[in-house]
Amino acid sequence: MKSFRERLFSSRSYTPIPFILVMVAFAEPGPWSLVAGCAVMAAGELIRFVGVAYAGPLTRVTGEVGAPQLIVAGPFSYVRNPLYVGNMLLYVGVGIAANALAPWLVLGAAAYFLFQYWMIVSLEEEFLEKKFGEVYRIYRQAVPRFVPRLSPYRTPEQASQNPDYASAVRSERRTFQAIVVILVVIVVRGWIGSL
Repeated sequence: MKSFRERLFSSRSYTPIPFILVMVAFAEPGPWSLVAGCAVMAAGELIRFVGVAYAGPLTRVTGEVGAPQLIVAGPFSYVRNPLYVGNMLLYVGVGIAANALAPWLVLGAAAYFLFQYWMIVSLEEEFLEKKFGEVYRIYRQAVPRFVPRLSPYRTPEQASQNPDYASAVRSERRTFQAIVVILVVIVVRGWIGSL
């Protein structure tokens, strides 16, 4: 039987749906909320995109925790979990753009996703420490979990870890589509609400 953390890991792609539905249902966007929200979303997606370019399509795995190698280059040299940091920024950006039940829905969503990712990361870290041992322990001590360092972590392993941006575009296609659809729905919802 799966543990609570394993269930969170395997369902992490679906947990934003209730928050997004509430954000859309109660959306009251204005020009400033849309601009600010889009800026935060763009920052989140940029972090995600570059992280996926370095980590590869395995970031879409929803089965069991795993990793063929320890990625320490690119955004991973600043923060151990750039994809989760990017996700949190995306969710917060959607909330800001929607201006729904402000600020409580954004704060609630941010707290939930911080908790969810904290639990998932603790599971992933156990796996990484078992698989990569001392190399991972050194990396974990040098690079923060969620708050980026100011300067990149340096190690010889980074020389062989190069981004594949074409693969990242293919992998992130669904994310790009979801962002556009959500923004269009928020804008339409706001326009209908103003009639």
